[in-house]
Amino acid sequence: MALKSTIFKAELAVADIDRHYYHDHALTIARHPSETDERMMVRVIAFALCADERLEFGKGLSDTDEPDLWQKDYGGEIKTWVEVGLPDERRLLRAAGRAERVVVVAYGGAAASLWWKGVANKLTRLANLTVLHLPAEGTRALADLVQRSMRLQIAIQEGNVLVTSDDGAVEIQPATWRLAAN
Repeated sequence: MALKSTIFKAELAVADIDRHYYHDHALTIARHPSETDERMMVRVIAFALCADERLEFGKGLSDTDEPDLWQKDYGGEIKTWVEVGLPDERRLLRAAGRAERVVVVAYGGAAASLWWKGVANKLTRLANLTVLHLPAEGTRALADLVQRSMRLQIAIQEGNVLVTSDDGAVEIQPATWRLAAN
């Protein structure tokens, strides 16, 4: 019998001062059996960084045709495609052809740096691609905030991310490895 996803609930209050976006979201997060707490929380950070009323979790690890997060317009066209981790360049090329904007939120310390060195030149023609990197110490600390039911406040200012909950606070300073031209 296949293992089932574990369901987490998060009340997420996003205050993105950089984009003037202030909104509360009630998230239901399905954590795949092979997914770590760290990766799941990076998906939550990715949600906050790209937050929009129409942004939603995709099937991610369960379906290779869907991203971790995406935003579609009312006609079903993909506006934003968000990948978490270290995706294959072919996947990003395909995503860039399907979506107006593609965002990668990479994490994993030295492995992420090696991944970027290997794919950066292959992705130069993708004008709609943004690649952000979250430092390992920050993403590991996020895993300590995981509860089956979470209340998280995420403030984003000048690119810095502050995550607070009843269990503590984590500050993350994402690095922009590539910024989309559009």
